[in-house]
Amino acid sequence: MTEAGRHRRWLFSLLAITAMFVADGAARAQTSDSGDLSFELVDPKVLRVCADPRNLPFSNEKGEGFENKLAELFADKLQKKLDYVFFPQATGFVRMTLGAHRCDVIMGFPQGDDLVQGTNPYYRTTYALVAKAGSGLEDVDTLEDARLKGKRIGIIAGTPPATNMAIAGLMTNAKPYPLMIDTRFDNSAKAMVDDLAAGTIDAGVLWGPMAGFYAKQAGASLHVTPLVKEATGPKLVYRIGMGVRPADQNWKRQLNKLIQENQGEINKILIEFGVPLLDESDRPLGAETAKKNP
Repeated sequence: MTEAGRHRRWLFSLLAITAMFVADGAARAQTSDSGDLSFELVDPKVLRVCADPRNLPFSNEKGEGFENKLAELFADKLQKKLDYVFFPQATGFVRMTLGAHRCDVIMGFPQGDDLVQGTNPYYRTTYALVAKAGSGLEDVDTLEDARLKGKRIGIIAGTPPATNMAIAGLMTNAKPYPLMIDTRFDNSAKAMVDDLAAGTIDAGVLWGPMAGFYAKQAGASLHVTPLVKEATGPKLVYRIGMGVRPADQNWKRQLNKLIQENQGEINKILIEFGVPLLDESDRPLGAETAKKNP
C-alpha cells in the first residue's frame, strides 16, 4: 500500500482486494464495454455509496460530512436516489462494501492506492499544523522550523508526518494519539484539538480535512497551516479522488465527467468544511480561486 493509503482514519489500513473481487471484476469487464451501466452498478437508478457511519468530517449516518454533501450533489446531478452502505472504514472496508457489490463508489480515496480504481482527483490537500493564534507558531509552515524545538506537539501515531517529526528531532516531547480507534467512543483528531485549545499541547499535526474541520469547531482561535515545504521524509500532499471497482470503466468515466462539470460546487463544499485546498503549485485555494481544478 502507498503512503497515501494511511489516511482516512487516517486513510486507513485496508485489506488487499480478495481474489474473488479481482476475478469477479475481470468477468464483469467483459460485459461492460457497451456503456450500459446496468452491468456495472448494483442498481442503475440508485447512487449507492460506501461510507463510514461515524467518520466526520468525511461522513456519518446523519449525512453531516462533506462526502455526504458531495454524494447528495452527485445524486441530484444524476437524478438518482441516494442510498448508503455503512461499514467502519478500517480493515476489510473495501472487501465488505465495494468488493462485495453492495455499493458502487467510495467518495474519497487517495490517488495511487491500488485497492480500488481511482477516478480523477477532485481535490488536493495536505497534512497541516494547527496552533493557537498569538502563540508564535501560527505561521510555522515546516516541521523543520526551529520554533518547534522543545514544543509538545500532538501527532497521530503511524501517520506519515510522524516520520518527518522524527527526522526533525521533535518526537522526544511529542504526544501521540492512536491511529486505530473505535469511533463509537473515541476521536483522536478531536481529542488533539481539544488538548491544543486547553493548552495541554503547543501544536498538533493532523490530516488537512480533519485539521480544518475540528479547528473551526473548537471555538478557540486556532490557525491551520498546510505543511507543503517538507524537504525530507514522506510527502505530505495528496490528491484525493473517488474509488470504484477495477472493472467499472463506464461508471468511472461518468464520475470523471461529474467531477469536471461540478468542480466549483465541489470546492465550495470542501471550503465550507475547512478543507485546506491546494493547487498544483501547493498554493492555497480560497473561495475566489476555488473553481480551479485540483
